[in-house]
Amino acid sequence: MTPHIGAKKGEIAETVLMPGDPLRAKFIAENFLTNAKLYNNIRGMLGYTGEYKGKKVSVQGSGMGMPSIGIYSYELYNVYDVKNIIRIGTAGGFSGALKVKDIVIAMGACTNSNYAAQYGLPGPFAPIASFSLFEKAILSAKGLGLEFRAGNVLSSDTFYDADPESAEKWQRMGVLCVEMEAAALYMNAAKLNKNALAILTISDMVFTGESASPEERQNSFTNMMELALETAITE
Repeated sequence: MTPHIGAKKGEIAETVLMPGDPLRAKFIAENFLTNAKLYNNIRGMLGYTGEYKGKKVSVQGSGMGMPSIGIYSYELYNVYDVKNIIRIGTAGGFSGALKVKDIVIAMGACTNSNYAAQYGLPGPFAPIASFSLFEKAILSAKGLGLEFRAGNVLSSDTFYDADPESAEKWQRMGVLCVEMEAAALYMNAAKLNKNALAILTISDMVFTGESASPEERQNSFTNMMELALETAITE
């Protein structure tokens, strides 16, 4: 056990899906997994292990923001021998080519966070997805007939940004959308020689104000969930 995860060794699969919302983890366990068992309820951050198409998969809430996913992903990688973490979350769209409920597969994650300072690097670090998971996600999306965008996203430490021009600046650099966790996940994976990927669903459009309801964010982004599960079991 760790301070944040109450599972015993062997109760968590080698591949873990990580939604920010623990209730989304519950939804996936109840609607997609068979023989799902709750292994964690510490701080209400639900974690389950079950089977998807006969293969063992876990789903674990991460909470909001890079400090939170940094803790949970580190413990999963470092203590529970998890090899692959696939973040499944929501994002605010920057690109005019996107609309609400579109899927984005994050090749890289820009960030305004100071998370990388802990490594004492002599320059900026570019957090990127693990190619093995990225390739599997692309193939799985095509196999499912799902449309998607792949590219750079922003992992922001601020949900309410005091700079009114911040989103436009990132948009001008071709950044597709903004979320709050992928960069820390990618950095933990790089440091620990593990695999990480973020698959996102656009929940709102930053410049037009179009948005999905809170209930839709929790329960209805099933294309992203299925894509992540198919990616998780692809050899």
